[in-house]
Amino acid sequence: MKALIPNLQPESATPLYLQLYNYIKTAILNGDILPSEKLPSLRNFSKSLGLSITTIELAYNQLMVEGYIYSKPQSGYFVNEISSGMRSIPKGKEYFLIESNTRPEFDLFLDNSKKGYYDESCFNFVKWKKCLNHIINEYSHLLLSEGDAQGEKALRWEISKYVYQSRGVTCTPEQIVIGAGTQQITGQLCTILLKMGINHITVEEPGYLPVRNIFRDRAFAMTAVPVGKEGIPVSKLPTNIRSAVYVSPSNQFPTGYVMPIGKRYDLLNWAVKNDSIVIEDDYDSELRYFGKPIPSLQGLDHNQRVVYLGSFSSTLFPSIKISYMILPEHMAEIFDTIHGDYTQTCSKTEQLTLALYMSRGYYQTNLKKLRTLYSQKLQVVLSLFEKWGKGFIQPINFSSGINMLVSVKSKKMPSQLCQEAHELGIKTLPITSYIEFPSEDAVTLIFYYNQIPLKDMETALKSLLEKWKS
Repeated sequence: MKALIPNLQPESATPLYLQLYNYIKTAILNGDILPSEKLPSLRNFSKSLGLSITTIELAYNQLMVEGYIYSKPQSGYFVNEISSGMRSIPKGKEYFLIESNTRPEFDLFLDNSKKGYYDESCFNFVKWKKCLNHIINEYSHLLLSEGDAQGEKALRWEISKYVYQSRGVTCTPEQIVIGAGTQQITGQLCTILLKMGINHITVEEPGYLPVRNIFRDRAFAMTAVPVGKEGIPVSKLPTNIRSAVYVSPSNQFPTGYVMPIGKRYDLLNWAVKNDSIVIEDDYDSELRYFGKPIPSLQGLDHNQRVVYLGSFSSTLFPSIKISYMILPEHMAEIFDTIHGDYTQTCSKTEQLTLALYMSRGYYQTNLKKLRTLYSQKLQVVLSLFEKWGKGFIQPINFSSGINMLVSVKSKKMPSQLCQEAHELGIKTLPITSYIEFPSEDAVTLIFYYNQIPLKDMETALKSLLEKWKS
């Protein structure tokens, strides 16, 4: 047998036992150590390499687990017969094998083909990591069991406090259901509505398509009603059937329209008279830049007719899929009868982290920072559109949220304009129906500005307008 003299690197992030394991495995595959040959004893190998017996034993154990070697009681460790079809590893590549097998480059698992702006100043992960580490260090025992199908009570308690203070929503933690995203929450809501005998839904046009698709897939009869500047017209809602209506009264998506107080009471009265349900999606209501936040519809309801939907994706970071719905008490009782049929789809670790993040006041601090940052971005966008796009691009509604509507005077198709923006890493979406700008030479788009860093705003918008005008 060839002498085993591994070139181990103590400063490497790869543990010494793994380096030794890879060295011996490579020698076996290369034929430097032949089948049935005996490996050095633990004590002798430890002495010759200057390593602990434990390190040698860990390497040998890993080789045995994978079938490269075997042990004979009182005799030592021997090399197994390895299939001749095994590919030999070229000489000089042993170190590459160690690095590639044990520490793959993380970028190999990422899709770098998706170009886009992102603003790291939108969220401070330092405080989030503090809360996450606290949960793992102090409450790790809670993570060894499945999450509550309704959502972790600690988070439901924090949400109940927050929505009351910020949105005037009155509820108990028992009325809150947490899930992984608005679509998943809406799926559970569909089940509750069907058990109530409600299988008709009225939606806003234009509106949030992902939620509309959930109702469609659950076979709800659907009516789309065009929205005006005061939101969905109550006079267009059904009056002869028990139904539900899905609205975003504080920041209608995508128009940004706000339903005035009188219309809100009209909507609530409609629900009472028709024994129906209002589903209030409070989309981005916290991110309002002009005037005071609009009180929630749920806070005005004294007849248990409003289901309130909320999400943390815009106010924390998009990849955290934590959403919630607040049910009237009679609907919460129905959920109690079915929640055993479901398991929680939202990470228990993230739920508990968020609960701690909110209890320490970090969420409110981050929200205040976001309002300031996004307000600054909005002002920059408006000034740059005025500077370079006057007569070509017109902002329509921009009082809240993370996007605005823009009317672009172009003969290009909306899909082409969106593709051109995508090529620059800027998110835009077309609107298939919009009644305010019917002229043939104007295209209405949803323009997202929240993830463009302030330092890149001028370059990004100048490039976008040049591309759209070409």
